[in-house]
This record gives sequence, C-alpha cells and structure tokens, in this order.
Amino acid sequence: MKKRPFILKLTALAAAALLALGALAGCGGKTEGTSAGAAASFRTLDEIKQSGKIIIGVFSDKAPFGYVDENGEYQGYDVYFAQRIAKDLGVEAEFVSTDPASRVEYAATGKVDLILANFTVTEERAKQVDFALPYMKVMLGVVSPDSAVVTSVEDLAGKTLIVVKGTTAETYFEKNHPDVTLQKYDEYADAYNALLDGRGDAFSTDNTEVLAWALSNPGFTVGIDALGNADTIAPAVQKGNTTLLEWINAEIEALGAENFFHADYAETLAPVYGEAADPDALVVEGGVVEN
Repeated sequence: MKKRPFILKLTALAAAALLALGALAGCGGKTEGTSAGAAASFRTLDEIKQSGKIIIGVFSDKAPFGYVDENGEYQGYDVYFAQRIAKDLGVEAEFVSTDPASRVEYAATGKVDLILANFTVTEERAKQVDFALPYMKVMLGVVSPDSAVVTSVEDLAGKTLIVVKGTTAETYFEKNHPDVTLQKYDEYADAYNALLDGRGDAFSTDNTEVLAWALSNPGFTVGIDALGNADTIAPAVQKGNTTLLEWINAEIEALGAENFFHADYAETLAPVYGEAADPDALVVEGGVVEN
C-alpha cells in the first residue's frame, strides 16, 4: 500500500494563610500551585535567563526525534529545535531524559522548564500543562513483521499490540478498540525490542516514528500509516508560566518566517525518510496548521 509520511472546604484562617503564601511566592517571582496532584513551581523567563540555562525534557530513545547518539550527545528533530531556543534565549540547554508517561509530571512539577518530547496536544493534557503553538503534525501508525503485516485494526483480532504507556496510541486503543489486547512498556526501546523478539504481533505509536523505524529495520512494514485523528505536537510548560509560554509562541512565529522547521527536517529527518517523503506532511511553520 502507498505510505503517507506524514492530533475543601477551608476555614477563614486557613484561607488567609494560603493567600499570604501566594503573595510571598509572587514577590519572589515564582508561582506555587498544584498540578498533576503535586506541588509545583516554575521558573519565569527572566529567572531562566539569569540562571544561564534552560532545562528541557526530551526523549533519549525515540529516533529521529529525540535520542542519544554514539557519542552520548542528544540529537533529533526536537533537540535541534531545543538548541535554537537556547541560543535565541542566550543560555545553555540542559537536557533531561523523559519517558512518555512522565512528560506531564516533569512539566507540571517544575522538574523541567519546557517539554520538547514529541508531545501530542490533547484535551486531557491541556488541563495539566500549557501548550505552546504547534511545530509538527502527526497521526498513529502500526508496524508489524513482513510475515504477518497488520493492515487494519480488524487484523489485530486475537493478536497482541505493543504500545508505550502514556502515549496517544495507548489512549486511542483503550478508548476506541478495547477488545484489542495491549502489551505495555515504559520505554520506546523496550517496546521495539519486544517487537523484534516476537513478544508482540505489532507496535503502534506515531506514524512518523514507525515509518522511520521500518526504513532502518528490514523485515518490518507499516501496514497502517494513518490511524485516528490528525493531531499536532507542541512544546509544553507548567500551567501559568505565561512569560515563558509567550516567549516560546513568539519564537515559533519568528522561526516560521525563516522556514526554520523545514531546515530542521532537512537536517534531522530527511536522511531517514529520504527524498520521496513530503516534509509538508509533517512540518508546521509558524504555529499555523495547514490542511
């Protein structure tokens, strides 16, 4: 088939104490709050600049979007963008490896200033973090061995589908196809190893990723290359961190004027997908999603 490369009640005294604490936090330039069930604080844009570094959560095992190369350096589409953000802020980028299920927690609790880990925008996630403008678009895909290619959801009957916890693939199948047997892993590397070892019959995640993986792993085919709704991928910050969010949005708009994300694609993704792939099917410039 043709592959398309690329959605309490408080007493008066207690309330007064909380208000006082909030005022003190505001005076210090940090906001205290609760998100994802835990106390959290963020660093404002000025605090990040003054510190000389921005802490960014990225993947370390999801090539070609975020991974660690043979020299121990972070690479990939998301990392290329992250490095430009740090440069334009005039600071260093400090990368923190995250897994899919930890992305919300890392942003919501201030473990990182920014998440750039192939983070699909969803309504549920938007209740816990603030998303910036999108820089990529994506759907789900399913990759399976050439000996038993899965070309439809119906083909998964009686089979085991591998997914990674905390991903849109997990959510999609649990909601729309609860009869499909899911085998869940915390890390992408573990999920791919399970597929390679035959512990599952197929693996589902973003179509952009499985298409790239199949190209570098002979014997596997992406039989479903566009499943579910078309979604967008965007940076995320802690709820209420408006100074950083507004700066990121302005940065994405400015970068769009120079076709930065197409340059990012050419540098990090084109060597994987090849000349036949259409970058416009994946890239979003200036935060504007075009059909």
